[in-house]
Amino acid sequence: MNRVLIVKLGALGDFVLALAAMKRIREAHPEAEITLLTTPPYAALGAASPYIDRVRDDGRPSSKRAQAAMLLQLRRARFDRVYDLQTSTRSSVYFFALHPDPPEWSGVAPGCSHPHRNPDRDRMHTLERQADQLKDAGIWPDALTTPGTAPPPDLTWLTAAPPVELPEAYALLIPGGSAHRPEKRWPIDRHAALANGLAARGLTPVVLGGPAERDLAPAIAAAEPSAVDLTGRTDVAQLATLARHARLAVGGDTGPTHVAAAAGAPTLALFSAASDPALCAPRGPRAQSLRRPDLADLSVEEVLAATEGLARSA
Repeated sequence: MNRVLIVKLGALGDFVLALAAMKRIREAHPEAEITLLTTPPYAALGAASPYIDRVRDDGRPSSKRAQAAMLLQLRRARFDRVYDLQTSTRSSVYFFALHPDPPEWSGVAPGCSHPHRNPDRDRMHTLERQADQLKDAGIWPDALTTPGTAPPPDLTWLTAAPPVELPEAYALLIPGGSAHRPEKRWPIDRHAALANGLAARGLTPVVLGGPAERDLAPAIAAAEPSAVDLTGRTDVAQLATLARHARLAVGGDTGPTHVAAAAGAPTLALFSAASDPALCAPRGPRAQSLRRPDLADLSVEEVLAATEGLARSA
């Protein structure tokens, strides 16, 4: 196969998990030109990866006209095979739009050449589900698909200089998440108390997040003066570099927590009833999850105890 297309549109945590499948696709097609169809927030990450040769960032067209133009270009590219790692209604529509002569297609679109047939696919963690999909596609015959066994994504190739110099011993705190999903956030006063506890252990708390989460860091800094506020000041590559050298990372079900785990930080992810870690928990060489139906019921003492266990395992 000379031309391969991977479809993965987002969000950040999902994209990071899908890097494990992208690695396997590259290993299966070492000589092929592999194109990634994604969206603008993930184009740079895809382009930086060793698995992708070309990136298209128009995977979610804003109009029917733009979608028609995008599909025309995909048809003209004449891909030999498509790996649909999005497996959504949108991406399946793209398969039907490439008729009457679609490429070989791995996904869930009815009538595709290499369907993922597992009836339990929606009850599998992303890593095992995509490994099982690639097994059905014939490129990963010995894929590990039982819960917790699929290899995690690897971000060792992603590096950039952090925006500031930090002490040798520091811990990453990721208190944010989707603003429209407040139930996925551990209360900010608990993060502040956690920062106190980590500082007492000799770890400098480093607060991470996007520009929209800059209002969270002052509450932590007010409680723990040693805290360093890097909200809105790091890109994904800088976050991965910070995580690689961190003694610990604690965050909610949000993209930066996935980056921290995949980059190798001992990572504790905090889940509420709003999402299920069995399906989407961050995975890495040293990653664990804690879940409470209501995160307000999760105490600082429980989190500190869990982080002590992570530190010992590291």
